[in-house]
Amino acid sequence: MQVKELKKEGLSCQYEVTVTAQDIDAQVDVRLQEVGETISLPGFRKGKVPLKLLKQKYGRSVMAEVIEKVVNDGAQKLITEKNLRPALQPKFEVTSFDEGKDLTYTMAVELLPEFKVTDVKAIKLVKPVVKADKKEIDETLERIAKSNAEYETITESRPTKKGDVIVMDFHGRTAKDNKPHPGMHAHGAKLELGSGQFIPGFEDQLVGKSVGDKVEVKVTFPEAYHAAELSGQDAIFDVEIHEIQVAKDAKVDDDFAKKLGLDSEQALRDLVEKQIQSQYDDVSRMKLKRALLDALDEAHDFELPQGMLDLEYNNILSQVRIERQGDLKDGKLELTTEEEDELRAIAARRVRLGLVLSEIGRENNIQITDQEMQRAVIMEAQRFPGQEGEVFEYYRKNRQALEALRAPVFEDKVVDFLFELADVSEKVVTVEELTKEDDTPYTGKKAEKAKKKA
Repeated sequence: MQVKELKKEGLSCQYEVTVTAQDIDAQVDVRLQEVGETISLPGFRKGKVPLKLLKQKYGRSVMAEVIEKVVNDGAQKLITEKNLRPALQPKFEVTSFDEGKDLTYTMAVELLPEFKVTDVKAIKLVKPVVKADKKEIDETLERIAKSNAEYETITESRPTKKGDVIVMDFHGRTAKDNKPHPGMHAHGAKLELGSGQFIPGFEDQLVGKSVGDKVEVKVTFPEAYHAAELSGQDAIFDVEIHEIQVAKDAKVDDDFAKKLGLDSEQALRDLVEKQIQSQYDDVSRMKLKRALLDALDEAHDFELPQGMLDLEYNNILSQVRIERQGDLKDGKLELTTEEEDELRAIAARRVRLGLVLSEIGRENNIQITDQEMQRAVIMEAQRFPGQEGEVFEYYRKNRQALEALRAPVFEDKVVDFLFELADVSEKVVTVEELTKEDDTPYTGKKAEKAKKKA
């Protein structure tokens, strides 16, 4: 194999590789002999077919297979010998080849940039923290108690009001054809007035009624109703009220906790406090991670592989298309120059940070274990109740999807490693301050530069 460097500009390299006809013919003969061990032809036993006959019958297909192998093996050898670190898969183009002649092809490859990782220990970060307080725990317990409330039928004679639960029969029909439809009738149905569980306007017409009343309720089904044949249709429901029920006063005590499967009121309180604190801790970590990534972005400035930038930009653009379906014109999304510049700046940030985190992981030998990947797949499967088996099978068969799942696991592991190195202080903030959203895609000097360029 002969190698000639054609171009080396920045991160882009191009090489011309020549493989002699003798080398190719030798590999074709070896491969044909391997094929001959597995097949038989009329008049010949398996493994005894002459090479000349194998060439006549299988030479063309074997040649294509060998060429592909020669190119891939040559590329790997070239990458190893020249100590190259490709950013993406190399691109090949055969420039000269014919049977019995040398093979010449070019290999174009973009390299990963070389850069020095900043001293993470010098990065100062402030972690916003919130502690779950007694008031919020009490309010959460009240909501839990209300959602698990028991109801009793009132004996006094009074009209219904919002918050009451009525027991009713109803029979519905469309106003247009006066015909009933499946799902438009029920017996002994319970409905909390004011809960918004039924079609808009339905519950309001049952407020101020009494037990025994028969009410004709007129409503219009929403345009986006799940039953397409009823969408936007006017309807009439004949409703008869049988009972009015009210919630019993719910008391959060040991008995209530035991109904929920816990040992005591204190155990319930501890569980609620843990859940609230976990939610705050997740948001706190997300804010700290954002600050860390901003600091890393600020600290690094190096050339980025154009192929990686284009790939990330197209990924972002695809997501924007999904989010802005209503803005598509003839299936295309039209962006202003400012919007396009902003998306490209976001793509550049993601690529830059991805390379920095990858380099930190490589330098510190951070690896993802099989157990960590198993946990990631399990967590992903839990997002699809009832379809866990299909999710497991999907990742078992789809290597590319599994690698895509590995990326965020690796990122979080590197981020946790950096949290241990960085100078992190805590600052107690309010819930409002913690949960306030940052509308900017990113902050820092690079953002200002991107805006100026736009």
